[in-house]
Amino acid sequence: MKIVDATVVVTSPGRNFVTLKLTTDEGIVGLGDATLNGRELAVVGYLSDHVAPLLTGLDPHRIEDTWQYLYRGAYWRRGPVTMAALAAVDVALWDIKAKAAGLPLYQLLGGASRERIRTYGHADGRDIPALLDSVRARLAEGYPAVRIQSGIPGLKAVYGVHTTDGDGAPVLHQQARPLVEDWDTEAYLRHVPAVFEAVRAEFGAELPLLHDVHHRLTPIQAARLGKDLEPYRPFWLEDCTPAENQEALRLIRRHTTTPLAVGEVFNTVHDYQTLVTEQLIDYVRSAVTHFGGVTPLRKLFDLAALYQIRTAVHGPQDISPVGMAAAVHLDLAVHNFGIQEYAPHTPRTEEVFRHAYTFTDGHLHPGDAPGIGVELDEQAAAAHPYEAAYLPVNRLQDGTVHDW
Repeated sequence: MKIVDATVVVTSPGRNFVTLKLTTDEGIVGLGDATLNGRELAVVGYLSDHVAPLLTGLDPHRIEDTWQYLYRGAYWRRGPVTMAALAAVDVALWDIKAKAAGLPLYQLLGGASRERIRTYGHADGRDIPALLDSVRARLAEGYPAVRIQSGIPGLKAVYGVHTTDGDGAPVLHQQARPLVEDWDTEAYLRHVPAVFEAVRAEFGAELPLLHDVHHRLTPIQAARLGKDLEPYRPFWLEDCTPAENQEALRLIRRHTTTPLAVGEVFNTVHDYQTLVTEQLIDYVRSAVTHFGGVTPLRKLFDLAALYQIRTAVHGPQDISPVGMAAAVHLDLAVHNFGIQEYAPHTPRTEEVFRHAYTFTDGHLHPGDAPGIGVELDEQAAAAHPYEAAYLPVNRLQDGTVHDW
């Protein structure tokens, strides 16, 4: 079997998605997700101009060899653009291999380690009463765990919290130019314990509650927050400080027993080396789409398992159903699975990407269709052309770009 065509498809049915389509001489098609929100076209160029010409004529079954060939052969390694492109190739190859075998991908990864995959949903509100309503909505949808994010008194907009304009229309986080949001760390640190107290008072001690800091604290501030939240027993505190400074987690770990989740902006195992081997975190958060694919992420999960660290794959709406499907297959197969973030895609997105994975009673399952179980409707995709969109930028009250 040989690869005879490599095509990059860009579509925006609500969010921009970049998909690699590999076709073999036997007519088997594999899909991979290369979406890098806010920098999508950089990956398109990387794939179309530099990677796709190298793929035609290759044996798609040689997944490990192809991954190493593209990673090491380029000389310039790592980085989000490179690793998103590699992820697309890797997932597309796994899709082809599993389809050729007539099996769902998880069977090629060792088979199922569980019957279903526990998820958490996103709840948010401009204030605590609105947040409580959002939590009720997630519970009504069946989620067994909930991430809670709240507006901060005195701040107009906070990332992770839905806001509206003067006419009541929703303000999207991703816009044609970066939305500028204001930030006050001390106001945030004062408010979050009260948020947890209110949610616990309303929903009890059993509901797993998660919270995402979005990298905004210094190590000592993160340690303070983790300690302040201990009475409310969070499931985890996510990205409490920029973890590129891996040694910072040593300080945080010394001061709090609140579980820590890190890694959605990480691209390789090297970003995790200290965090994993010194057991400074409890959950690894990287996405298949941004970590180079199934092949390297499975290796990270196996390394993490040696240190009793669990998986929690990043699963926002700006990873396509192709990337989501690959994650769900991994979730079902690996022994040290922890929890899966799940933000459902829009109906328009699901028309473009028809998928076999299902969400029932707060749990996912990849389904048993051969491959990853996603089919791309290219005609529907073409109806939604690329739209420039960027994530917000935070500025402190004095106008300084927030740099933590």
